[in-house]
Amino acid sequence: MVKTETGLYDMKKVLMKNTLQIVLLLVFCVIGKLAAQPVYEKTNSAPGEFSRMGFLPRGIAMGNATSAVIEGQLSSFYNPAVAVFQNKNSAQAAFSVLSLDRSLNYLSFTRRFDFYSSRDTGANRTPRSSAGFSAGVIASGVSDIDGRDNQGFKTEALSTSQNLYFFSFANRFSKKVAIGVTVKIYYYKLYKDVTSTGTGFDFGAIYKATDNLAFAATFMDINAKYKWDTSPIYGTDGTATTADFPLTIKLGSSYIFRFDDNSSLLTALELESNNLGRRLIRAGAEYQFMPELTLRAGLDNFVMGNADELLQPSGGFALRNPMFGVDAGIDYTFAFEQYSQSLRHTIGLSVVF
Repeated sequence: MVKTETGLYDMKKVLMKNTLQIVLLLVFCVIGKLAAQPVYEKTNSAPGEFSRMGFLPRGIAMGNATSAVIEGQLSSFYNPAVAVFQNKNSAQAAFSVLSLDRSLNYLSFTRRFDFYSSRDTGANRTPRSSAGFSAGVIASGVSDIDGRDNQGFKTEALSTSQNLYFFSFANRFSKKVAIGVTVKIYYYKLYKDVTSTGTGFDFGAIYKATDNLAFAATFMDINAKYKWDTSPIYGTDGTATTADFPLTIKLGSSYIFRFDDNSSLLTALELESNNLGRRLIRAGAEYQFMPELTLRAGLDNFVMGNADELLQPSGGFALRNPMFGVDAGIDYTFAFEQYSQSLRHTIGLSVVF
């Protein structure tokens, strides 16, 4: 079959037309994606979001994936069962440098209690059982809020604050299994006489499979809620409402690679799910070069099924200086925030004695 010049010209016209249609379709798809309304993530505006941001440098730097981490400086807020794995007495404090006039501070104390059998009188006694206790406070707030009346005129600078007081109790029933519970008391001052108090519970478990491998399960904010009453401001026009905290379930694991007595690599992975439909993955790692220096890195907020939620990478380091029987250290962490133009910086102080 012989193709004429006219036939070739017609084929070229068809190809050009189809190519142009495909290009225009791709352009419209890209524009539609960019202009589309971001998928609304309910958890971001749910009560108690400040307590889900992370607060300690170690946790933030490791992507907040520390529910199964049972070595080093521990916080029972991630999992109440870890309190029983804390060596000696531990005190920790941290404060964050945040944008948009926000503040977030943390303070806690953790101690483990070992119980021995009366028949065990040897020099290298093994505890029959162990218990852990931890108490702490997380304080957050927003200041310098521009107050306006119903005419739009400026009135005064306003502020809000949320505080969380927690008490954790844990027991190690065997070398492999530990279970704990945390009682959490929330206090929220929203505006002048409008305040609310709520109580919630966390339950956690640790399974230490080997000396290097551990698994964790945590149920958070059970029964936690805020009850609001605006009648102190609006009188008979005020309303009473209840805001429930999301019920969160976390499954975590950790594994530590021990290179020698002074260096190791700790890895952690965590899956989180709540009753608002959020499913996310966290991961982190901690490399100890020597007892005095540790480097950390992590990734938080990998939300499955919602590409509009941005990843939150983080990193940091810890410096420690044991002396006079006290292990003191300073920690620093930086982390990206989804809706902020600047990094989040967190500095912590810790003492083991």
